[in-house]
Amino acid sequence: MSQPSSIQALQQQRLLLQLEYQTEREAFRKQADTMGMARRVKRGDAWYPVRVGKSYYNSLNQFALEVYRTADEGIEHNFEYGKPVVFFRMEESYGNNKAEATAKMKTKLFGFTGTVSYVDGDRMVVTIPEGHALDVQSCEAPVGVQLSFDETSYRTMFDALDRVMRAKSGRLAYLRDLFYSHVPAQRFHFGPMRFPWLNATQEHAVNEVLCAKDVMVVHGPPGTGKTTTLVEAINETLMRESQVLVCAQSNMAVDWICEKLVDRGINVLRIGNPSRVNDKMLGFTYERRFADHPDYPQLWAIRKAMRELRKSRHGRDEKYHQKLERLKSRATELEIRINAELFGEARVIASTLVGSASRLLEGMKFSTLFIDEAAQALEAACWIPMRRAGRVILAGDHCQLPPTVKSIAAMKAGLGKTLMERIVENKPECVSLLQVQYRMNDAIMRFSSDWFYGGKVESAPQTAHRGILDYDIPMEWIDTSDMEVGPDEPNFREQFVGESFGRVNKGEALLTLNTLRDYYTKIGKQRVLDEQIDVGVISPYRAQVQYLRGLIKRDAFFKPFRHLITVNTVDGFQGQERDIILISMVRANDDGQIGFLRDLRRMNVAITRARMKLIILGNAATMTKHPFYKKLFDYVQGLKEE
Repeated sequence: MSQPSSIQALQQQRLLLQLEYQTEREAFRKQADTMGMARRVKRGDAWYPVRVGKSYYNSLNQFALEVYRTADEGIEHNFEYGKPVVFFRMEESYGNNKAEATAKMKTKLFGFTGTVSYVDGDRMVVTIPEGHALDVQSCEAPVGVQLSFDETSYRTMFDALDRVMRAKSGRLAYLRDLFYSHVPAQRFHFGPMRFPWLNATQEHAVNEVLCAKDVMVVHGPPGTGKTTTLVEAINETLMRESQVLVCAQSNMAVDWICEKLVDRGINVLRIGNPSRVNDKMLGFTYERRFADHPDYPQLWAIRKAMRELRKSRHGRDEKYHQKLERLKSRATELEIRINAELFGEARVIASTLVGSASRLLEGMKFSTLFIDEAAQALEAACWIPMRRAGRVILAGDHCQLPPTVKSIAAMKAGLGKTLMERIVENKPECVSLLQVQYRMNDAIMRFSSDWFYGGKVESAPQTAHRGILDYDIPMEWIDTSDMEVGPDEPNFREQFVGESFGRVNKGEALLTLNTLRDYYTKIGKQRVLDEQIDVGVISPYRAQVQYLRGLIKRDAFFKPFRHLITVNTVDGFQGQERDIILISMVRANDDGQIGFLRDLRRMNVAITRARMKLIILGNAATMTKHPFYKKLFDYVQGLKEE
């Protein structure tokens, strides 16, 4: 194997990650300096004002503070477990009058950083360094909380890359050199097992996972049952191994796989808190299990005694030190015992990729690491858990959403290329493609299958002809190119709005609502409610999403159906599906400029969310200057003529 090439490639990765880090940090600083508080709240990056609740020590002996959002409750926010936050207060600057002073409100940060421990609706628990709670609780001015720049994730990724590059021998060095070469991966040789409840390609994928000695990729196009296959593979692996590590890029993806594993009766220990908070999810988190352990009340009493002892300390008291040391060693002993039991009982340890660096996993090794949604994770993040593993199974779809990269230069130089893509390129023999989809009407799926998956994905017979109305065309493209608009109506051109220059197309947004209203009327309002027919309205542009949400909220017609309608960006719909999908493309200009819609993976995600009906609204003259959208437009027109 050519040793230098893998290390050189990783050094290049590190440089690009450094560039991304600087870009993101700089963007964050600029945003903090220039963006008004109202805008930050609207974007979901801040809560203001908040009501500060009680403070307490949580089960892991961290100091926690409760906060409640008191305004803009409807806005979706970006706070989730593990994210760093800062508290701030708003202070008036001096102006000639009250209104001027209020307009010049200044954000004053408190001098410490907290970490989100738990979010449920409008309540959030933040762990903060001891001794700072009173600063926030007793503040006279209105207080808020905002996301802070996430140094920790970057530090963890840099450490992981350094560790991989330094590895001279052992499993980590072996996998590193293997992934960057065309040397075939090693395999075990077993006779294939039968899983009658899986289809042939799923069964093949599970067998390939069992035979992989080094690496294996489960490639799951939309609706092909990737999670089902992965859960089966994990279950079978646990017949041969005592414990496995399961990771994913986001908390949501970890929750999803955990829930499915728990449904199979597998003992899961989730490191970190779930993003959807319910008792079922909380039941398998480390924090809840720790607090429910029979030895925990004793540990709590010792920790309380230690805190009281520290408060009442007088001068250089020899007995104080002896007593504190005794309590400390007893607390440590109990903690080790509880952890040993929790980790000993668990068959699956689950966390995000960054979360796998947790001190709780210090020194632990696993024969197998499963990484779900691997196509959405930066390569550096995948190396974090890999130092703990003998072999790695990646699952995902590199033809859907890529990782988020903010630096255009880093993106162009290849930071967006994932480890999964690298392995698919270098080791096609290690890839198992799932080929039967259970989500969409065949006409919706066919285009995606032909363009992205070489026509290999087929529809299961039970879903191939699913539809809502008889003689309905499953896919439509409503072309706004030549549409007339009335004198008081907005036109169908894209425009910039707001400080961050988001793109909206107001005419197209109104048309989207009218189209949905007409389709609801065709189905029959009562039937929509009786059968709970759900709808997704997707736009690639965040500003258009906000605008559409506002329109739906104000429109009385949609009031009975609001619980069945979700409006979000493409990224917000990853992994989800709806009966009806409407996509508002926004772009409409004379130059055929379509911006980041050139990333076709985004469009693949958008069109494959629909089970029975897909309606695209967009300016065909602008969009079809790109060959992909030309092909899509012609395909949809062809369905009309069939």
